[in-house]
Amino acid sequence: MARLAQTAGLTEVQQEILNTVRDFVNKEIIPHAQALEHDDAYPADIVEGMKEMGLFGLTIPEEFGGLGESLLTYALVVEQIARGWMSVSGVINTHFIVAHMISRHGTDAQKAHYLPKMATGEIRGSFSMSEPDLGSDVAAIKTRARRDGDSYVIDGQKMWLTNGGTSNLTAVLVRTDEGADKPHKNLTTFLVDKPVGYGEVTPGLTIPGKIAKMGYKGVDTTEMVFSGYEIAADQVLGGVTGKGFAHMMDGVEVGRVNVAARACGISIRAFELAIEYAQQRKTFGHQIADHQAIAFKLAEMATKVEAAHLMMVNAARLKDSGQRNDVEAGMAKLIASEYCAEVTQESFRIHGGYGYSKEYEIERLMREAPFLLIGEGTSEIQKTIISRGLLREYQSRG
Repeated sequence: MARLAQTAGLTEVQQEILNTVRDFVNKEIIPHAQALEHDDAYPADIVEGMKEMGLFGLTIPEEFGGLGESLLTYALVVEQIARGWMSVSGVINTHFIVAHMISRHGTDAQKAHYLPKMATGEIRGSFSMSEPDLGSDVAAIKTRARRDGDSYVIDGQKMWLTNGGTSNLTAVLVRTDEGADKPHKNLTTFLVDKPVGYGEVTPGLTIPGKIAKMGYKGVDTTEMVFSGYEIAADQVLGGVTGKGFAHMMDGVEVGRVNVAARACGISIRAFELAIEYAQQRKTFGHQIADHQAIAFKLAEMATKVEAAHLMMVNAARLKDSGQRNDVEAGMAKLIASEYCAEVTQESFRIHGGYGYSKEYEIERLMREAPFLLIGEGTSEIQKTIISRGLLREYQSRG
């Protein structure tokens, strides 16, 4: 049989990209991930390497200086990067979502201004929906933009911004007074230019500092506080207010494929560590892989890795074909994140006491895997999306 998580039907260009990324991960990420993660240090050299490879422009259209690759290619790249260290995939994930939103929904001027610089990594994107009192209930957003002549004034507090301090462009979902009956039609996405850094980075806009986390270290997670922040009206994504919810949901839809890919990457690495250790560790005169209890664990882990990978690839290909994929993306994110937690824990069990030591890589994966159960919508939210889609498709005629 072939190695796990192989993808059929890839072009020569896709294969070349993946081979290059896999080599980069093996040489530049895996050997340094442990030390960087334990120090909660930003992977600056790794990020520069990704810029040189053109990964920040992977899906940006060629007319704007990007590579013009598909969501599938991007997801497979993310899978490999997360296999090395999930935090590094977080560096490009929010950037990718913002670039996708501008490519799909931005004005011609916004595309011309942002996309070429995003393709090189000169402009790095982050996005923000959550607030201290809400996560998935985005229709309840309190941060508000008030029209003031040719500008808007924003007040409020946003939460859980990945790359909040290291990005210089943030797509922010806020409430505007559209007078619509449905709350989600009173939401607008603004493209907020800001300096890199922490504190009051520009008048009216503060990035308080990094939030300490159990895992997902190295990459910065922050709040964003607006207090009388003035922004030009032409910074509304697409130039039309009241469309922010639809814009963000489109971004989150591809983001869920991305999170599924990250979960697949961690699962692959957890399996690799487990099967290698199981052939090195000996008990009762045999490698522990010879014991049925361990062999069966490996078989179940491999099956889960393969199933999650296939569902992630299917969701990406559906989106690339132009079809609606909210249910399939939700399914992929649900099963990949849940299986990731299970596979990682089984790998941890196979390592025994050594798995509890910070010297072993599986200890880090045990702290990273739980994040994927929450990011881009919890498993419960995915089940809500899936069930609504099923009821829509299988609506009773009785």
